[in-house]
Amino acid sequence: MLGFGILSGLLILPLVGAAFILTLRGDSEAARSNARWAALATTIATFLLSLVAWARFDIASASFQLVESHAWLTETIRFKLGIDGFSIPLILLTTFLMPFCILASWESIENRVKEYFVAFLVLETTMIGVFCALDLVLFYLFFEAGLIPMFLIIGIWGGKRRIYASFKFFLYTLLGSVLMLLAIMAMYWTAGTTDIPTLLAYKFAPNLQIWLWLAFFASFAVKMPMWPVHTWLPDAHVEAPTAGSVILAGVLLKMGGYGFIRMSLPMFPDASLYFAPLVYALSIIAIIYTSLVALMQEDIKKLIAYSSVAHMGFVTMGLFSMNEQGIQGAMFTMISHGLVSGALFLSVGVIYDRMHTREIKAYGGLVNRMPLYAVVFLILTMANVALPGTSGFIGEFLTLMGAFRSNTWVAFFAASGVILSAAYALWLYRRVVYGELDKPALQGITDLNRREIITFAPLVLLIIYYGVQPGPILDAFAAPTDALMNSVQAALATVKTAAVVAH
Repeated sequence: MLGFGILSGLLILPLVGAAFILTLRGDSEAARSNARWAALATTIATFLLSLVAWARFDIASASFQLVESHAWLTETIRFKLGIDGFSIPLILLTTFLMPFCILASWESIENRVKEYFVAFLVLETTMIGVFCALDLVLFYLFFEAGLIPMFLIIGIWGGKRRIYASFKFFLYTLLGSVLMLLAIMAMYWTAGTTDIPTLLAYKFAPNLQIWLWLAFFASFAVKMPMWPVHTWLPDAHVEAPTAGSVILAGVLLKMGGYGFIRMSLPMFPDASLYFAPLVYALSIIAIIYTSLVALMQEDIKKLIAYSSVAHMGFVTMGLFSMNEQGIQGAMFTMISHGLVSGALFLSVGVIYDRMHTREIKAYGGLVNRMPLYAVVFLILTMANVALPGTSGFIGEFLTLMGAFRSNTWVAFFAASGVILSAAYALWLYRRVVYGELDKPALQGITDLNRREIITFAPLVLLIIYYGVQPGPILDAFAAPTDALMNSVQAALATVKTAAVVAH
């Protein structure tokens, strides 16, 4: 289909909602309420449209589907959209989380309400655009455009150090992406196209692959974020409003992993094999080091932010194990982490809205006043430590299997991260939920209200469902995983044959 279709609709619909909100006049309570309802209706409609895309998607095919192609900059640089088994789950995750972000901001955002929801809707368009772009220039523009609304969300509606955190986030991710732009230009000059399906079949020279891989790695590693370029993430999470943290952990971090699986592995297989030990080393450091740092945190949000870095370590480890279990485990971990970390940041927002502090020492004994909240927080904590029966277990188990097949020592060290994650997560839960309710400020704290129950129920149910029945997610990217493995193995076999002949 070469006309405007479902994917164009997914990009346009949030922008239509944003435009409508901008037409609302005044700053009265009625205008704010209309902005909230308009944003919620838009995100729900976008999610429903993404379900239509899923209904029309053939999971047995590894090729790009629902393809749209429109004339754009030149004949070779086109506005081309399409989805495959790697991108459709991430699009569904994005559209699924957005209504919860709107609900989480319903009462907590009181200033410049219209602008806030406009920023979120524009951000939704850029995130969906990243996952369905089939042209490198288009991918780059969506990848970078998402920085602007997120920069505003942190910088305007964030905490006390919001200006510092927003500029740190912006500069880290922008500087990393400058090298990716240079790599895209080099690929265009070499292959004569920026069309992603064409480039996936193009064989770049091994020496050029090294430089291209490093350039893309600079951008994706910051976005993940990988150690040691992870330091912007805790600051951004702590200062961002609750919904900003949800979408940052739930979707924005996944753009780095998606970039690796869409560009680095299939386009530069020789370089990916060459740099795999480097990625393993950085992944292990991320898993162990950031887990130890999480143990030392006194801020709930910062602890969860460091745990996100550790979980992304499992993703990069699984991707560069270059086997089926590792890649499927990495993809599943990204989807699961989007649900779990998003819900964890929502749970922090619940008690922050009541007490206006995220200090762990300010809480204790919440189970006595908030039994429903205690149950929800327990389920999310168990999913975060990869307890069997939750979605967190499936992804981490598969990535460890993939790493074990590739390098047993990598799997051994990564497994220690599972133990450390249990330590910091259970330590946090014990200090916040259990103990005596002896702090006077907590005596009047109330349990989850109806809006919060509606927000948490679908997330908790999905986390448990996919922990017991992971098939729907695994089936979605089974075909493209097989295709990726076949192309990578063919490229690696060529390299080994060339090495034998040279010897």
